[in-house]
Amino acid sequence: MLLCDIGNTSFHFYDDTQGRDYREDAAAFDPAGVTLPVYYINVNASLQSRLEMLENWTDLRPCINWHDYYATMGIDRVAACEAVEEGVIVDAGSAITVDVVRGGRFQGGFIYPGVSALAETYHRISPRLDSSFNFDMQLDKMPKNTRDAISYGALGLLAKEVSGYGLPVYLTGGDASLLMPLFSTPNYEPLLLFSGMKKIIQKAGLC
Repeated sequence: MLLCDIGNTSFHFYDDTQGRDYREDAAAFDPAGVTLPVYYINVNASLQSRLEMLENWTDLRPCINWHDYYATMGIDRVAACEAVEEGVIVDAGSAITVDVVRGGRFQGGFIYPGVSALAETYHRISPRLDSSFNFDMQLDKMPKNTRDAISYGALGLLAKEVSGYGLPVYLTGGDASLLMPLFSTPNYEPLLLFSGMKKIIQKAGLC
């Protein structure tokens, strides 16, 4: 089974038979060159019409029970939620999305600026606030230096909100490894979306 998570910059593939993942540049890659059956999710609207013309590419969006979510929710967030029975999913990319799942049902979520966006925000306020984040800060103490004050305001409060739900925390996305020190027992799941995609395929009876 070949799975593909399509974003604005890349095609992220997962080859289920070999247990490996790899990426192709969205600007240069030609999906017509893939001959194997592909199940995909896509947030890149400019590519959708091309993909719909390829008989071996199957869009998983129509397989979603959208009554459980909301119409404008990103399909990547939905796929991550489908992978989890109980927990808080933190997908740390260009934006940080936080979604809560209880008893296998989506409860709601919110969207936070990504790590790079947060750092740029502080830099724009003042050059004195242009500092790297301290991901190892102590969240049980109020900061007493500029770097920790920035880190706490940008990410410490987010970590406390996520931990406050009292559920397992699942970290995924490109910056997920950076956030791991902020949580006591996080589950690092870089391929979480693909686990969700496989569950969607099974529910839809496509395999």
